[in-house]
Amino acid sequence: MEKESNIKTLKNLLQNQRFGVIATQGDNEPYTSLVAFIGSEDLKQLIFATSKNTKKYNNIIKKSRMTMLIDNRGNKPIDIKNAVAVTALGSANEIKSSKKYYKQLYLKKHPYLSDFINSKDTAFIRLKVEKYLLVNRFQNVEIIKM
Repeated sequence: MEKESNIKTLKNLLQNQRFGVIATQGDNEPYTSLVAFIGSEDLKQLIFATSKNTKKYNNIIKKSRMTMLIDNRGNKPIDIKNAVAVTALGSANEIKSSKKYYKQLYLKKHPYLSDFINSKDTAFIRLKVEKYLLVNRFQNVEIIKM
């Protein structure tokens, strides 16, 4: 029953949150970036768009391992008890086929990014999630493997 509850919490978070923070690995240090994302129905993929002229894009091309943090905090003291955060861990790659399909899904959630998405320099990146670390009630950590 707890696993079903965690999956429901995870799906809710991925559907309702628009932004996450990715962490990629540069040559000598980690690098974080705020991205607008979408999640797949089966929870196995997180997709975001980025310009090909960015450090995050170059980091992903060189080293595919990355994470994405998504949370629902409101920057209020009560968040310590009520906020939910999830870290997705996996490998990323550029989506080269079915771009029209992903573009439609992406614009459904992020219509305000139309100009960015239609730029020739924009790439879609797929994070293939191996597992999620779901944290709620401040210290309760659950691992959800894909």
